[in-house]
Amino acid sequence: MTFLRSERNAALLLLSAAVIGLVVANSPVGEQALHLIEAHIDMTWIGLDLSAEHWIADGLLAVFFFVVAVELKRELVLGELNSVRKAALPTIAALGGVLVPAGVYLLFVAGTPELLNGWPVPTATDIAFALGVLALFGRWIPTRVRVFLLALAVLDDLVAILIIAFFFTADVRLEYLGFAAIALVAFAGLSRFMNPRSRWILARKPQVPITVALVVLAALTWYFVYQSGVHATIAGVLLGFVIARRPGGRVAHVVEPYTNGIILPLFALTAAMVPFPEVRPSELSPAFWGIAVALPFGKIIGITLAGWIGGLFTHRNAESKPLTFSDLVGVGALGGIGFTVALLMNELAFRDDVLVRNEGVLAVLLGSGVAILISAVIVTMLSARYKKAALAPEHEETVGEAPSVIVGEGPEFEDEIEGPETPKR
Repeated sequence: MTFLRSERNAALLLLSAAVIGLVVANSPVGEQALHLIEAHIDMTWIGLDLSAEHWIADGLLAVFFFVVAVELKRELVLGELNSVRKAALPTIAALGGVLVPAGVYLLFVAGTPELLNGWPVPTATDIAFALGVLALFGRWIPTRVRVFLLALAVLDDLVAILIIAFFFTADVRLEYLGFAAIALVAFAGLSRFMNPRSRWILARKPQVPITVALVVLAALTWYFVYQSGVHATIAGVLLGFVIARRPGGRVAHVVEPYTNGIILPLFALTAAMVPFPEVRPSELSPAFWGIAVALPFGKIIGITLAGWIGGLFTHRNAESKPLTFSDLVGVGALGGIGFTVALLMNELAFRDDVLVRNEGVLAVLLGSGVAILISAVIVTMLSARYKKAALAPEHEETVGEAPSVIVGEGPEFEDEIEGPETPKR
């Protein structure tokens, strides 16, 4: 499990899965593979008739968004976003990283109104992949840069969640939303019974019945949200927000290896299974070029400029050493790695146009690939510069691994993952 908790390994697994999916789809067995992931798992007796691909995108991916919501909640309560002063610069940079790529995309598709709804695709950042690339190439990057990237990526995920909720939801059935709300309230209340004040209570209090009940309530919440017409991944977000903090941290810690090693690679594998279009590059849709350009370059420009402008107004109130312009460029390049979240956005935006959706997948992979290459070069250069400074006798800057996105430090977090039932890392 330690292997799957590594940010480096998670990024390599995601990239490998996407490459395998692309290769398989364009191999002699590609047609059979596509039929396999499009095969429906018939559960019409409860109103569910989803393909294997959609079970992954709508079902398993909800678990990933649960973890994202727990991370976001922690940052808002105890982390780098728990005050206006701390959240100001990451928020400004995140807004720049959303508005500029969306604007670049809209410039490319101007005059083709049927493609306008693809603007959210290049606004997404894959938090797991971005942190993985930073960990892989930025061993000597200061902690402040890693924390800033984490805060920005979490905010970016929040924007993605809001986009899914408000722009990709139609024909809402209010009665099912009401049922979902009841299940959600019950889940939130019951999770408080797994929030003991000491390890002694945790060791002796029977947890199995409560755990089973929580799993059932979570499944019911997902089912009712899906039936309501709201995208089912929003159920994971809601569950992550309402679960009590400490059990939420423990659950996210337990689930993390499965999201890194199974869920996200499975989604990347199936989402990347698209055949190469048999057209010349000049015949590709404007959506392809809009996504492919906006993801790497729109993100770099948007995050860097917004972060630099925001820094002019916020650095005086900063509680730590401010980021340099080079730091912002590195974070901007990492922000261009859209990957899994961008693939989900692409699927939602072009669900009714298979040709454009397939081109969008290739554009996301191309744009994210360019962003990976650019960020690898920039982060390597930054790391070399910080290494040289760190080895100087007078240097006292803190460097090292990124802080955990799930587990905090200090006494207020000591029960989140540790205790009799969960081994230490």
